[in-house]
Amino acid sequence: MQELITRAKELLADGTAARVLGWRRGDLPYNPEPAFFEKEEDFDQFVYDGFCGANLSKMMIEASKLEGKTVVFLKPCDTYSFNQLLKEHRVDREKAYIIGVGCRGKLDVEKIRAQGIKGIQEIEGTELDGPEELTVKTIYGDQTVSYASAMLGRCHVCKGKEHRIYDEIIGESRETKDADRFDEVRAIEAMSPEERFAYFKKELSKCIRCNACRNVCPACSCRKCVFDSTKFDSAQKANVDSFEEKMFHVIRAFHVAGRCTDCGECSRVCPQGIPLHLFNRKFIKDIDELYGEYHAGEDAESKSPLTDYRFEDAEPGIVGERG
Repeated sequence: MQELITRAKELLADGTAARVLGWRRGDLPYNPEPAFFEKEEDFDQFVYDGFCGANLSKMMIEASKLEGKTVVFLKPCDTYSFNQLLKEHRVDREKAYIIGVGCRGKLDVEKIRAQGIKGIQEIEGTELDGPEELTVKTIYGDQTVSYASAMLGRCHVCKGKEHRIYDEIIGESRETKDADRFDEVRAIEAMSPEERFAYFKKELSKCIRCNACRNVCPACSCRKCVFDSTKFDSAQKANVDSFEEKMFHVIRAFHVAGRCTDCGECSRVCPQGIPLHLFNRKFIKDIDELYGEYHAGEDAESKSPLTDYRFEDAEPGIVGERG
């Protein structure tokens, strides 16, 4: 972490950049938050560890409108989102100095709690070059869990540890993939239509319409969202019994189809624990099968299969038969 701080300070001092976009300590040791750093003393609160899961790419939309460059720290998976935003002309490459940071998977405190650990006070071993086990200090004493068992679900199906765009790289990455990306989707596809409907009705009934998923999503970059209109019932934030109101998530998934980089931020920030990434991942799987394998954000030039017509494209009837 110190290497990141030192380099960021250098880039501010020599005038390369006007600000730095990274993570600062939150109210709890496992809850860091995105933040801008403009002065040397600001870095007293800088942190980069296993809990820095936030994808900073979307914040570069507004940063691109500011004077001067912004140093931004991006993990390998974050660079897919930045590339996609470049492709959509939502960020300015000339306004960004990208430092690719190493990653060995990001942590989820709920995964630790799910292992029966309560009263967490501090978690050691979260640094990039840390051990394979975390030491969890609790009010009941110290306990240990494996780093892998505490990782976010998205890290178990990681797209790879190669930064797709950067100006320099600091820190080594470790491979974390130990599961198939589409196993969860296949399990749901194997359900009957009635079972699938019941599954998503149950999950989406938890939604409180806080809009955290939309607000964090790099693909949701519209300046004005249709769901903010007061002409629709969807403007209501309180939970309701009507499943139709939950169509918000289905419609949003259609809006980002072909553009979603599967960064998993929607599921990470959901306070209700809804597996929202499954909608997006289903679209990704279908696009791969119908049009050929495609990774949104893998580069900043190629066209999405949904915006690039080819004679060999699947016919609408074929798509419809898939159910």
